[in-house]
Amino acid sequence: MRRQRRSRVVVLRVLWVGAELAVTVGLVLLLLVVHQLWWTNRQARAGAERQVRALEREWSGARQDGPVPPAPTAPPTAPGAAPPSAKSRAPASAPAATPAPAPAAPREAYALLRIPSLGLVVPVGRGVSRRGVLDKGYAGHYPGTAGPGGAGNFALAGHRNAHGEPFRRVDRLRPGDAIVVETRDAVYTYAVDRTLPRTTPRDTAVIAAVPKGYDEPGHYVTLTTCTPEYSSAYRLVVWGKLRAMRPR
Repeated sequence: MRRQRRSRVVVLRVLWVGAELAVTVGLVLLLLVVHQLWWTNRQARAGAERQVRALEREWSGARQDGPVPPAPTAPPTAPGAAPPSAKSRAPASAPAATPAPAPAAPREAYALLRIPSLGLVVPVGRGVSRRGVLDKGYAGHYPGTAGPGGAGNFALAGHRNAHGEPFRRVDRLRPGDAIVVETRDAVYTYAVDRTLPRTTPRDTAVIAAVPKGYDEPGHYVTLTTCTPEYSSAYRLVVWGKLRAMRPR
């Protein structure tokens, strides 16, 4: 009898310890999820909003002080694409636009992305590094692609979940929806043209100067993000074409 009681006590203690460990692990996982999906969003959004206000104040002051001539820039080349030739230049019928100068600092926010139909306003940073740009809640400008309003493809990346998730709802964009890019010197308005629901992360043709699915040069914008939600297995892509440009 005593031996049976001791065995029962041991079993109960093991079960109790196991239950405590399971609860502890569950709480730790819950805290990690809360941190990843709530706290990182809160931090990134707050930082991105501060950057939006800072750029708007800076540009407002620049307009009062007078226009600043843009610095000359070399024509960019999309990753994996051949250098532009006379044949690949935009036709005369393409919208006239002056590419914005590239920012001096590689991770500096230098433009604003506005998508009115989604209620989205976020800074645009140079590069697509996670820590330096994307995890701040910014849209990241792919190196080597065209500048805002420039001939070619102005390609952007952004998180769909966590870290501000600026591109959470880009799957809701429809043809004709406006994608507005503001710089210190000009405002460029693109119109959504096509959506690619899924492609591989290595499909660099989607950000080429003439994007995948198109057959002629133009003034494009590309938005890329992860899909499906809470996964990075594939990429969702939205393309737009330049519709209008106006100086600030």
